[in-house]
Amino acid sequence: MPLVHRAVVSLQVSGGALDPVIVTRMLDTPPTLSYARGDPVPTGRGARTAGFGLWSLEGGSTEPADIDEQVMQLLSRLPSDLAVWHELRDRYSVRLFCGWFLQGGNEGLVVSPMTLSALGDRGIALDLDIYAGPPRISDRT
Repeated sequence: MPLVHRAVVSLQVSGGALDPVIVTRMLDTPPTLSYARGDPVPTGRGARTAGFGLWSLEGGSTEPADIDEQVMQLLSRLPSDLAVWHELRDRYSVRLFCGWFLQGGNEGLVVSPMTLSALGDRGIALDLDIYAGPPRISDRT
């Protein structure tokens, strides 16, 4: 089975009362994107008003997908102190967003036990969005 063609990841912390400045202090890392509830958020067609706060840190894109490498790169930029993560988890929703882009059918990958443990220890949910590519002739038989 071929590997998932391409993958992108971002760590996302969100909540109704989230203040991005506080999350930045807790994680000692500037976000790639952040806003508080009520802030204007740019869209492709102008802007919308944020209904909740968000602190997001993008990880690298890999081709083919390598979630183990992406998670380790992201976590290496953040505190290893689990007390920080437990406080974040108690206050906000914390997730690892993964966008997986397929070129065809039957692509896959394996997430290592170390990666699953690192996410679980920090209370980070794994959120997968899988985008299918156009069907290939060989997929129709």
